[in-house]
Amino acid sequence: MVPTDTRLVLTDGVFTAQLDAVDVPARHADPGERGARDTLRTQIRRLEHELSMLIVGAFPHVRPRDQAAESLGGPRLLSLGELERVRDELVDELRDVERQAHERAEIERRSRARLQRMALEPAHHKFARVEARDVGGICGVWQVRPRFGLLGMLAGWWELKLSSGCP
Repeated sequence: MVPTDTRLVLTDGVFTAQLDAVDVPARHADPGERGARDTLRTQIRRLEHELSMLIVGAFPHVRPRDQAAESLGGPRLLSLGELERVRDELVDELRDVERQAHERAEIERRSRARLQRMALEPAHHKFARVEARDVGGICGVWQVRPRFGLLGMLAGWWELKLSSGCP
């Protein structure tokens, strides 16, 4: 017996759900279809794991697509076509997040290299700034400034300083 229809019944001023049950003959899945479903579910599980680990590792600079949950009409088994569609959407989203992570890693690599050059020769990078979030930090700004203010600027005494910048 499988419930197929739901009706609301008013009894003593209280609504209750009443399910009409219908006998449904047992359907055996084709062994090939069962194998395909298992393979697709395994692929989906692996893709979801890779996607979540990538997002967690690069948070807050990498974000998944903002997509609303799609209603499929309630709980049910997905067809092979629907499972393939879910897998393909996950592959596309994983590629997008990997691209974002790669771009972010490149920004951080260039910023770290610039920060190293600023630390080695501050006089060649007067008033240059690198934000801490561009090198993997949270807040603050690395800046080359004259030591002892105007006197240091006139004397050529430059240093690299980190301003807290945190609220």
